[in-house]
Amino acid sequence: MLPATFKLCAGISYRHMRNMTGLRKNAMVAIHHELNKLAGPGACSWISQVQRRSSLHSSRIEEAERGYSEEEMSYVKQGEDALKKAISILSDMDGWTVETVAANGDKVLSKVLPDIGKVFKLDVVLEQHPDNLYVELVDNMEQMGEWNPNVKEVKILQKIGQDTMITHEVSAETSGNVVGPRDFVSVRCAKRRGSTCFLAGMSTKHAQMPEQKGLIRAENGPTCIVMKPCAEDPNKTKFTWLLSIDLKGWIPKTIINRMLSQTQVEFASHLRHRMTNDVSMAMAHAC
Repeated sequence: MLPATFKLCAGISYRHMRNMTGLRKNAMVAIHHELNKLAGPGACSWISQVQRRSSLHSSRIEEAERGYSEEEMSYVKQGEDALKKAISILSDMDGWTVETVAANGDKVLSKVLPDIGKVFKLDVVLEQHPDNLYVELVDNMEQMGEWNPNVKEVKILQKIGQDTMITHEVSAETSGNVVGPRDFVSVRCAKRRGSTCFLAGMSTKHAQMPEQKGLIRAENGPTCIVMKPCAEDPNKTKFTWLLSIDLKGWIPKTIINRMLSQTQVEFASHLRHRMTNDVSMAMAHAC
């Protein structure tokens, strides 16, 4: 998992070696070379590319060069770790079982992992380009409560560079209040590698958001959304959402499993509706 590029990059993370201009230059050239390779074709190539290349770690070196604090760098590492773990889970095609298949073909799979528990994977095709979905889910993240009824609020507590942010999310209660509202504090890592977009995350702690009265602080992670152009039509997106979550509280696992898989299917439906409305509004403004 640690090719020569990683080792070269790791060297310049030490203070006494950052002044070695030749070493830093070689590291940056290596990173640039590796990133260029990521744009190459190949079925399911995003999995092996992300696993093999230094792209997931290069930002850490760039952040250090900008003088981020130790705490900020800790969040950057947490986000990258969430992405690495998620990609590792998604790259293992064995052991997945079908949880739900919607009438339109949207599918939720699941598997049980040691030290993590049950994870869920949504696989759908969306009639949108990945760039448009990336804007909606990353750049417009705080607007999610406007179109997803399962979410009350998403607030960005802190941004660190271009790739890392800490968020606070509050979920809506389920029908009949079977599962009451939860809140989450998460570190998120947003990456674009070639034509593939990633949004990974996991639970963290942040001074601005201690546990809230009346809300159960749940935990998630690793989670990851992967958006990649379909091979048949690059204007459509192969959309994968890995979900790992611990809702806390005394809720039977059968109820949790059914609720989480249904939540993923509903998310795909709400996202389609949102993107369709966005296109309609854009066309209306253009007329």
